[in-house]
Amino acid sequence: MRKTMHWRAMNTLDLPAVEAIAATVHPAFPEDLAVFAERQRLYSDGTQLLEMNGQPAGYVLSHPWTFGQLPALNALLGAIPSDADTYYVHDLALLNPARGTGAAAMIVGDMLRHARLSGFPSVSLVAINGSLPFWYKHGFRAVAVPELADKLASYEQSAKLMLRRF
Repeated sequence: MRKTMHWRAMNTLDLPAVEAIAATVHPAFPEDLAVFAERQRLYSDGTQLLEMNGQPAGYVLSHPWTFGQLPALNALLGAIPSDADTYYVHDLALLNPARGTGAAAMIVGDMLRHARLSGFPSVSLVAINGSLPFWYKHGFRAVAVPELADKLASYEQSAKLMLRRF
């Protein structure tokens, strides 16, 4: 049977599925449903859900942000900064059946286009869970910001701040 897959705009009805995917993919990085709901409400253009055969199989949360001001895990943002100078990828998570399908590369390409067309000079993220090679393949490079060392370690010891400039 051929798998059908597509990314679509996330809506509030998707949030329980997003929470379940996050719990499966990132059990060491739990976040409350309120965090997902706020990201979707504050910047709906940056929230997408992956469907495979009509079922949720992944999501992405992204939004404008200020470089070097890393959002804490499981914390509300309050607002998108009016002086945002980077497009921030908060989370990209895929269930196992979606991995290796090209879905991640597809949404990364879409996010990069969106960020560039929105006038951001860069896209930034924190790479965790061994994802550094994936992001490197998409043009991201680790950047050293010594004053963020403690904040990065709060994600995990191997967490890296990554940046892709346009």
